[in-house]
Amino acid sequence: MRNLTLLTDLYQLTMMYGYSKYEQMDKVAVFDVFYRGVGNNYAIACGLEQVIEYVLNLKFEEDDIEYLRSLKIFDEEFLNLLKNFKFTGDIYAVPEGTVIFPQEPILTVKARMFEAQFIETAILCILNHQTLIATKTAKIVYAAKGSSIAEFGLRRAQGPDAGIYGARAAMIAGCQSTSNVLAGKMFDVPVSGTHAHSWVMSFPTELEAFRAYADIYPDKCLLLCDTYDTLNSGVPNAITVFKELREKGYEPLGIRLDSGDLAYLSREARRMLDEAGFPNAKIFASGDIDENVLQSLDSQNAAIDCYGIGTKLITSMDCPSLGGVYKLAGIENENGELQPKLKMSDTPAKITNPGFKKIVRLYDKNTDKAIADLICLMEENFDNLDEIEIFHPDFSWKRKTVSNFYAKNLVVQIIKQGELVYKFPSVKEIAKYHKESYGEFWNEYKRMLNPHIYKVDLSQKLYDLKQKLLKENKQRG
Repeated sequence: MRNLTLLTDLYQLTMMYGYSKYEQMDKVAVFDVFYRGVGNNYAIACGLEQVIEYVLNLKFEEDDIEYLRSLKIFDEEFLNLLKNFKFTGDIYAVPEGTVIFPQEPILTVKARMFEAQFIETAILCILNHQTLIATKTAKIVYAAKGSSIAEFGLRRAQGPDAGIYGARAAMIAGCQSTSNVLAGKMFDVPVSGTHAHSWVMSFPTELEAFRAYADIYPDKCLLLCDTYDTLNSGVPNAITVFKELREKGYEPLGIRLDSGDLAYLSREARRMLDEAGFPNAKIFASGDIDENVLQSLDSQNAAIDCYGIGTKLITSMDCPSLGGVYKLAGIENENGELQPKLKMSDTPAKITNPGFKKIVRLYDKNTDKAIADLICLMEENFDNLDEIEIFHPDFSWKRKTVSNFYAKNLVVQIIKQGELVYKFPSVKEIAKYHKESYGEFWNEYKRMLNPHIYKVDLSQKLYDLKQKLLKENKQRG
């Protein structure tokens, strides 16, 4: 495993240095990770396992210390502190695959300021990326309406890690396979792929290329049909090879289309395959597809069974940043009591929520569908209530009484006093959990255009605390 200890911004180290000089380093602080919602009305939490691997394996090696010494901005006392650095605090988080919303604390660190400050950058790097790709994938899978999606993005990913962990996130959020062989090995997920245009072009004729491929993979024959002329050459040649396979006792998987008018070409290819006696042959499509293209193809009655999606998925092209942040929510005083902290801003969305918090999701007992989320203080309990009044966190006059509901705490403890207390599920298990979490929401919240806004409110107790701190902070100013 690579040592990622120095995967941080320099100012984390300069702040740690400052804390060590002003007796701040041992104060216990609470930090929250959340995103502000730019471009995403919901997101899929992802990357937690890699965050925890990073935190538990933090260690400043001798060459790390030597490099920091060479910067000539730290003294030896501080460098000696780093030699024995180890995370000894607590981490709480929502499980990977959970549907989350803006402002919700999806990961919370409670640790000495010296430790909690240092791990900010790497946590955001890991969570922002995987959550972004999982979110994009969820939207693509939803738009596909049951057609299977294969993740094909490795060659367009922004580097090896983005390709590997982007594939992981995509599998969690609903892809059924990946072209990335290393990701397949690392995460025990299905891999898929057939041949490229270069295979066809390397033979004297398209028909010879198809026959050669069918000879190698007679029971897994899927042929790329758009190298020369999809309808006048590719599909007819594929049908010829499929008939030859059938005579040998094999049935083809189908064909792949990678360019052109996919709606028209797929309908015509479907007609040709059916008329030739291959109604079970699948039509696989690829080529700069995303959720918007999928909706358009559906409206045109495209006859496509499976999609390979690369560039626009692995880069989340239309929304290339999640916007996740890591903000201080409280610091313990000399008596061990947590003093809540709040960041003020002229931009309302940047005002933070104070205190040690969790997320509670309310469900309708009749449908098991999610009604609303409450961001609340960790000690609050909403079990065994007959009804609860919720309200908009910014427009508190907008209120709703919820009855016939049950509540579920979404946050679990992952690390306790520096030790792992959580068993990580496999990627396949996380994908199953994600499907269940995604299914808890009505389609109105998931549609692409003008989605209904899901209610994410503050508990009354947290709201009152926030208003109190806003007033006190204004007086200080």
